[in-house]
Amino acid sequence: MRKHVERLERLERLTVVVPVRDEDRLLAATLAHIGAAMDRVESDGRRTARLVVVLDTCTDGSARIAAAAAAADSRLHVLTSDAGSVGAARAVGVSAAVAGIPPSSLHRHWIANTDADTRVPVHWLEVFADAADAGADALVGTVEPDVLELGPRRHAAWQTLHVRTDGHPHIHGANLGVRASAYRQAGGFQAVPDDEDVRLVEALRANGADVRSSGGLHAITSGRLRGRVGNGFAHYLAHLPDDAGIPATTPPTHSMDTTGRRT
Repeated sequence: MRKHVERLERLERLTVVVPVRDEDRLLAATLAHIGAAMDRVESDGRRTARLVVVLDTCTDGSARIAAAAAAADSRLHVLTSDAGSVGAARAVGVSAAVAGIPPSSLHRHWIANTDADTRVPVHWLEVFADAADAGADALVGTVEPDVLELGPRRHAAWQTLHVRTDGHPHIHGANLGVRASAYRQAGGFQAVPDDEDVRLVEALRANGADVRSSGGLHAITSGRLRGRVGNGFAHYLAHLPDDAGIPATTPPTHSMDTTGRRT
């Protein structure tokens, strides 16, 4: 009964959590797109939004860029972490996002997750808020690697493997939202170097959460072929056929399904 009552209460606040590992080339654009999404979701006065950036063992100019953005927007908060793990960095950000919120109010707070190399659409947080008000405990969007980085051949291969329809099977931490109460009940992000997003969604579903997938909630992410972790998203992209139609000569350590998840 309590869960039903919680779902009828309108969402009050959304917090975006962004882990950062040496992303000074793309971070400014990421923060600008998130800022536009926060402006839009706050425009009717019904909800508030904030942004938590977690600098995880950064050695480049990311800290400077984040500090400048925080100085220009009081809704942005910058944390540092030496975990060296995207799962741990996300967890640090979420912990800060929900600090001080009574457990009885967590269901009115939404955690929107993306990456420091990703550009979210201006309606991003509005879609999450509408889904929450309609009863969703989590919403999984889609991503698309930047064709200018990836190249047209690999980009076409990506498009063939990844559908953009409601109910799609893909899971990407770069476009994932979850109700704070459901996040806590599922145990949160695990301190792992990859697949933290997939593990969270699996735990949410196992816990009986209402997890939905949206084909209309779409973000553009980096199409680089060398990433921050050995078996992450960039590793997957690198093993799509290249512009000459030739796949990488060294096979990936693990096979992947169409979600980009290692199997």
